[in-house]
Amino acid sequence: MPRKSAALWPHFNLASTAFQSAMLAFEANQVIALRLTKMALGGPGVEAEAELMVSEKLESLAESGGVMMRAAMVGAHDLGAEKIVRLYRRKVRANRRRLAS
Repeated sequence: MPRKSAALWPHFNLASTAFQSAMLAFEANQVIALRLTKMALGGPGVEAEAELMVSEKLESLAESGGVMMRAAMVGAHDLGAEKIVRLYRRKVRANRRRLAS
């Protein structure tokens, strides 16, 4: 009878979340560099970019807070960490694509 992968790799989810978090940090640094470059060059759209940056952070904070609250209500010990990392990675990747184009 084959073993379940969870029995073979009991910390697989932790490792996956750790890897995804490291990727988030790497991608976020790319977005920071792109934004700083755009702001240093100036021109049209710089003020709009700064406002968008702040509003996105507040929106993401509210979304991740909701994820944490829902996870806490069902007794999830990780408080939805994996979902929160996915949420932030999705937003960071979208910013990277938009700023790099």
